[in-house]
Amino acid sequence: MTLESTAGTLPPLLEGSEVEWQPARFTHEEASKRVFRAGHGRGVVVMHEIPGIYPAVVEFCERLVAAGFHVALPELFGETGREFSNGYAVEQMARACISREFHVMAARGSSPVTVWLRALCRSVHEEQGGPGVGAIGMCLTGNFALSLMVDPSVMAPVLSQPSLPFPLGAERRRGLHISDADLAVVQQRVRGEGRRVLGMRFTADFLCPAERFANLREKLGEGFEGIEIDSSRGNPDGIPGTAHSVVTKDLVDVAGHPTRAALERVLAFFADELND
Repeated sequence: MTLESTAGTLPPLLEGSEVEWQPARFTHEEASKRVFRAGHGRGVVVMHEIPGIYPAVVEFCERLVAAGFHVALPELFGETGREFSNGYAVEQMARACISREFHVMAARGSSPVTVWLRALCRSVHEEQGGPGVGAIGMCLTGNFALSLMVDPSVMAPVLSQPSLPFPLGAERRRGLHISDADLAVVQQRVRGEGRRVLGMRFTADFLCPAERFANLREKLGEGFEGIEIDSSRGNPDGIPGTAHSVVTKDLVDVAGHPTRAALERVLAFFADELND
């Protein structure tokens, strides 16, 4: 259960990056995936969004590296380096819906891939040291960061536009995509250890409804910090109602913009929670 560096060339998107990426492979319980690594410092596992590792995801990872973190970026689906398009996103969403690794409709149960991701977090923690690792999930992987918190190595979970389960019906709109038993562990860590959970969403995002954040506040109390960015019609920042990806595709990198403020909060959250 170790991250093994691999030979071979990087995808062009990473090869041309300003940071030095290293290809690796991580195997746990017969599941093996590529993991791209960069930077030095406390570890942060980045679970990319649908449709895959596209340029805005890599830019976010590079910001983490520049802030002094070591990034582990597992390839969960899609074709690394392929540009974002709506058609590509729909294609990968359809693949996820039939994959055994993702249970997209489960309101009170985690996707099986989270077992592999927890093992990856433990491995990154062992290598990088410190009190633990950070983890951020986005869109389809957003809720995974909460499930990963069951493992003691995960100290700083960030849920960016967590979109599972797909919000069809009242129960799924509130659903957290985690079992009752695992949620109890998370609650114990929040209440007993003082751990915190950070979440982000756009207010008009139908994939991540307000009821989900209300449930997180109900279950975690002051241990949950929710950032909800106004994307309603006529909002003062001109954010479109279709906005979804807070720190990647829909990030507006301008001082004072609410998405830039959310990005800065993520960096500060990791720094605060992963310090000795």
